[in-house]
Amino acid sequence: MNERYPIGEFETPDPLSADQIHQWIEEIRTFPARLLETVKSLSEHDLDKAYREGGWTIRQVVHHVADSHMNAYIRFKLALTEEKPTIRPYAEDKWAELSDSRSPIASSLTIISSLHERWVILLESLTEELLARTFVHPDSGSVALAENIGIYAWHGNHHLAHIQHALQN
Repeated sequence: MNERYPIGEFETPDPLSADQIHQWIEEIRTFPARLLETVKSLSEHDLDKAYREGGWTIRQVVHHVADSHMNAYIRFKLALTEEKPTIRPYAEDKWAELSDSRSPIASSLTIISSLHERWVILLESLTEELLARTFVHPDSGSVALAENIGIYAWHGNHHLAHIQHALQN
């Protein structure tokens, strides 16, 4: 198993079907419950386990998911309200080192749960035309919202696999 990419790297299906998009939305919808089920009984010691040598701890991963998915939600809203906005990347590795990433995970679990509730409402309202809207990432170029749904369904599953791997060590 690749410890950095335990479920593999994200690949956009070609062609991208409406059924695939609905499946990804369902993964985004269920992610908070799947995450909570995995971490709800972990001890402080467990939360400080890393998924790989030099990797983030479970605690940092949970906080990272909250940070990342907040950014993703905002990127969706920008793409829906502006013409091809250029989004601002952020230094994920530096954010993971800030003091709030060493705090208890309850607040990030609440953020993830509430954010995903709103995000799914937004995602389910998107028409084919809106799914084709894009934003520009300075490092990776133009990203369509349809593809970005898949990226974030993958992202949640990717980090859930990191947590599960850390707990097996």
